[in-house]
Amino acid sequence: MTDKTSAEMLEAHIVGRLIADGGRRSSKDVIVQIFARDAVQDSFIVPAVAEPLIVWVLKGSAVVEERDMGGAWIANDVRAGDFFLTDSDEPYELRWRSHDGEPFEVMHLYLGLPLLARAAREVHGAASRPVLRDVSGAHDAELGLLMEALAREVSGQAQPSTLLLEGLAQAASIHLVRRYTDPERSNVHRRSALPAYRLRRVTDQMQQELANDFDLDRYARIAGMSAAHFSRQFKRSTGFAPSQYFIRMRIAVARQLLRETDRPIISIGMDVGYTSPSHFSQVFRKETGVSPGAYRGS
Repeated sequence: MTDKTSAEMLEAHIVGRLIADGGRRSSKDVIVQIFARDAVQDSFIVPAVAEPLIVWVLKGSAVVEERDMGGAWIANDVRAGDFFLTDSDEPYELRWRSHDGEPFEVMHLYLGLPLLARAAREVHGAASRPVLRDVSGAHDAELGLLMEALAREVSGQAQPSTLLLEGLAQAASIHLVRRYTDPERSNVHRRSALPAYRLRRVTDQMQQELANDFDLDRYARIAGMSAAHFSRQFKRSTGFAPSQYFIRMRIAVARQLLRETDRPIISIGMDVGYTSPSHFSQVFRKETGVSPGAYRGS
């Protein structure tokens, strides 16, 4: 069964595990992480955030497919040294399958808006940061040197150097602005999306509180916004209203527990905030198309 499920900054709901993290999760300057991804990943939704995202393939090879929401799938055959650059203000869908049936490793790099703005001023004299071209399955030797240095620092040190990570991120920002600026899109007003560090702050908190009632005002305060503004930007970023996203996070955890444990279904429902078995079953069926019992037995 193929389910769409929300991505918590590409970490919580994608099959695989976090190998290394550059730390400073609330940083406005750089977020860098390394993941081991399982051989097969069904379709999921990638949130749009304010910053561009680079996904660099470190080990292995796979066919990675992307599409706009509801559009046609586009396949890219990638291997170590290839990369994706996404600077979209729309969520999109992603799935993959490795060539040899083995897991592969990728590094994610979000570049903070202040870095890009400084790079744009230095390179183009621009008053605001440019929009970058979307790139899929490409190879860039110069960028590769910077990404490899980032990977070594993040994976090789118990406490990666903040100064080094930011320096490499600055160099990457200059390179991207020089080579991948999209002049046409840069001249079009870009609708706002939540910065990665704010989105992550909110979704991390949601993940810790799945057994609690959804509280829009609380999450808006965590993001430092009014409830109305937060709701608009959150939906812009993820494709879902905050309450819908929260429900999908609950069901993602419930699916995992149903698959990986033999705990009673009613207990799993309570773990994700549903005190009524019938309500849990109703929501689960709406999100997945089957009952919790049928999902466990499939």
